[in-house]
Amino acid sequence: MYRCMARLVEQRWQCSVRCMSSASRKRRALRSAFPVLEQPLQPIQRHVYEANLRNSNAYHKKYMELTEKVRKGGGANAIARHTQRNRKLLVRDRLRLLLDDEDFLELSPFAGLGLPYGDIPSAGCLTGQKPLDAIPCLCLFPTYYADQDRAETFGRAGIGRINDLWCVFIANDATVKGGTAYPITVKKQLRAQEVAIQNRLPCVYLVDSGGAFLPLQSEIFPDKNQGGRTFYNEAIMSAMKIPQVSVVCGSCTAGGAYIPTMAEEAVMVNRIGTIFLGGPPLVKAATGEEVTPEDLGGARLHAEVSGCVDYFAWEEKEAYDYTRNIISTLNFQLPEEEEESEEDMKKRKAEEEPLYSSEELLGLAPTSYNYSLDVKMVVSRLTDGSRFQEFKARYGTTLITGFAKIHGHLVGIVANNGELSYQAALKGSHFVQLCDQRDIPLLFLQNTAPEAALTLSTRQAEINSNCLKAQGSMMSAVACASVPKITVVIGGCHGADSYAMCGRAFDPNFLFLWPNARVAITAPGHAGSLLPPDSEQEEEKKKWEDDLNGRLKEESSAFFSSSRLWDDGVILPQDTRKVLRHCLDIIKQQQYQLSTEKLQSALLRM
Repeated sequence: MYRCMARLVEQRWQCSVRCMSSASRKRRALRSAFPVLEQPLQPIQRHVYEANLRNSNAYHKKYMELTEKVRKGGGANAIARHTQRNRKLLVRDRLRLLLDDEDFLELSPFAGLGLPYGDIPSAGCLTGQKPLDAIPCLCLFPTYYADQDRAETFGRAGIGRINDLWCVFIANDATVKGGTAYPITVKKQLRAQEVAIQNRLPCVYLVDSGGAFLPLQSEIFPDKNQGGRTFYNEAIMSAMKIPQVSVVCGSCTAGGAYIPTMAEEAVMVNRIGTIFLGGPPLVKAATGEEVTPEDLGGARLHAEVSGCVDYFAWEEKEAYDYTRNIISTLNFQLPEEEEESEEDMKKRKAEEEPLYSSEELLGLAPTSYNYSLDVKMVVSRLTDGSRFQEFKARYGTTLITGFAKIHGHLVGIVANNGELSYQAALKGSHFVQLCDQRDIPLLFLQNTAPEAALTLSTRQAEINSNCLKAQGSMMSAVACASVPKITVVIGGCHGADSYAMCGRAFDPNFLFLWPNARVAITAPGHAGSLLPPDSEQEEEKKKWEDDLNGRLKEESSAFFSSSRLWDDGVILPQDTRKVLRHCLDIIKQQQYQLSTEKLQSALLRM
């Protein structure tokens, strides 16, 4: 009896939530008149601004060099072989056919560069979010290549639209090493699935993969968050009613064969797509029998005999048309766009734009902690109309908190403006809980102190103890907040302060770095704070300190971090507002799914 009553109450609550959600789409948001942040650049700040600008320009040059390196993939020969001999489309061409447009949010483009086992550009896969028939989805695009001369693979990740629906996608480009999966490839695919789960984004897997890179199998196969987790996630996502579609547009070998067979719907391209655990060479080695890939696991076999796929496509374009049509059947109801005149639209956009140019953010990106300007200058160049309603403006001033809108989305902003003191941490804890109470997404602008405060006196020990307790409270508030969280590291990401500011370990929906950002337990040049004082071994201590500072300088760079997937990508400061808009649009989309009640089990294919 109790269970029946509980179920009835839950159903009524869900119904009321849907009704409220439906009604809210018809109502306008509350009008706000947040005060304008007057933060022009002052003459006294000019020398710091120019030093930061020179540093940002140097990082921008490196950013463009790495971008070009990633775009080259497996090189001209591999691309020619892929398109001419194998008659396959390149990843970018596939995305043009699949997605509504090319304006998508790319995730971790520098993943895989400079790893111990070589460069793996974009971790060998393309993942991201893009609108597909107006619905966000996740797509995996692995591509098979036979170039055995270079230990690299190429690909991208992002979120785009299909039929106006945001979608996460993973596109593996096998112009190198036959689409082979490296440890970083698996890590990137798992992160893409995590983004899809957090934001309830449909997933599209475009499969063209040669399986795992066997010499590194111990780092790919056995552990919990390695290769098998991809298939576990597929089952869990299906049970959560997160749609998944697979397109077999190339060789789908070994572990890769499970991706289409576990997806809810699968499309396969004739003469290009194949699915088998072991290919023709293994069959010949085991049995002596010669068999063609098409006869062993081609599209006709799986569409007509095994039933592994649901749609047979004669060519790749037809396969992506099928996929777009499948996405259009998903149970989403997007809000209708309100009609407005061209004049009204121009007026609205003019009101939304910040009063200051986003290009000025290049001079506000600190070269080091000592070159940090007032973080309100950054906020005023990100928010609509440079408006910001500051919370507790006169208390804990080393942490800036308050409300603003970014492209019409209401957000709570938490930004470092100095050391995270006792008062600042209490203020941050209060504000985070307030936003959680009101279901307002949080944006963290992180630039933490380069080293922990030293304890050189009893009074300092008392201050540090109080600060420790307050920071613990803020960490708890951030960890337990159920609202979406976005973190942008605009300077330093150091020590325990970074946890309170929603670092990677605290599971933000998205985390991005500016090129000047530093990610390490302490900043370069401050390694001495980690070593115990010992006057008898001063010379040896100095050597250790120099060695450690050297390592910190190399390993704390934004590009080192991004190559290991400690973040979701390096973004240019002037692009931050656009990236935040995409993230907030993506996060909001999940409220338009009509049915999200968890099923008892995943959808099982025959």
